[in-house]
Amino acid sequence: MMSSDWILAAVVGLAAGLHCATWGMYKDGPFEGFSWRTYMRSPVLATGIALALAALFPGEFRGAAGATVLFGVTYGLERAFSEIYKTFIREQDQSKYTIPMQFAVFGRVVKSRAVRLAVGAGYLAVGLAVLYGTHRLQMADTGMPRVLEIFLVSSAGGWISAFGGAWKDAPIEGFHTFKFFRSPAFAFGYGALLSMLTPRYPFLFLGAIGYTVATIETYKTFFFPNKKRGKFQGKEPVFQDFLRTRNRFVPLYVAITLVVLVTAGVALSTAQGTTSQGVAF
Repeated sequence: MMSSDWILAAVVGLAAGLHCATWGMYKDGPFEGFSWRTYMRSPVLATGIALALAALFPGEFRGAAGATVLFGVTYGLERAFSEIYKTFIREQDQSKYTIPMQFAVFGRVVKSRAVRLAVGAGYLAVGLAVLYGTHRLQMADTGMPRVLEIFLVSSAGGWISAFGGAWKDAPIEGFHTFKFFRSPAFAFGYGALLSMLTPRYPFLFLGAIGYTVATIETYKTFFFPNKKRGKFQGKEPVFQDFLRTRNRFVPLYVAITLVVLVTAGVALSTAQGTTSQGVAF
């Protein structure tokens, strides 16, 4: 593999991780405080994921199209690994949260670590099964219209996110129909766009949910900066000074977002009219 491939993968992974870390820090920092160790967790993990993907699929992630796909796939995997860790593995005092971050049933945290690990293993198995299923669907001659296949593949991650979010939030906040269908809808849209850049269904599945999370979290965090997130409803910020300090990270977040948008725009404009693999609108 060319050295430029490694460099691109490292840069894309770092960008995806910093993007995740910044919106997370921005909304949680006033309540939990800030530490560089916590902030750099996502960038380190995402960089490792991107480099691993580049090694597993040599030559796959080149140019604007490759970078666009890699960013989404890395984002999706980083979020999946982080959420599995926080929900099923990490031991943490949950009293600071209105909505528990550890695995809970009807809003009550499951105390048994063994049970949480068992459920987490099952959750991971379902995710891997869906991922493998997307690969099998790509290999099979189903006779289905391609747009239907892409809908099934790309929205799958959105449905997993929707059901997981409803399980966690609904017992405390109530069920919101729009919120439930939002992730699958966004995921299908992003999957349709990514289908013009890569023929690999597993990448559509992971990339669609990655871009969906990035979009929804950007909207919730930066369009409503003073609105408390659900897990902190009813809580007051402990670190009041950080409400101002966190704004120093906004230019970095905006810069990464703009670079991703421009790169994706270049990739899609180049792909239009030259690929027969994507969904035609």
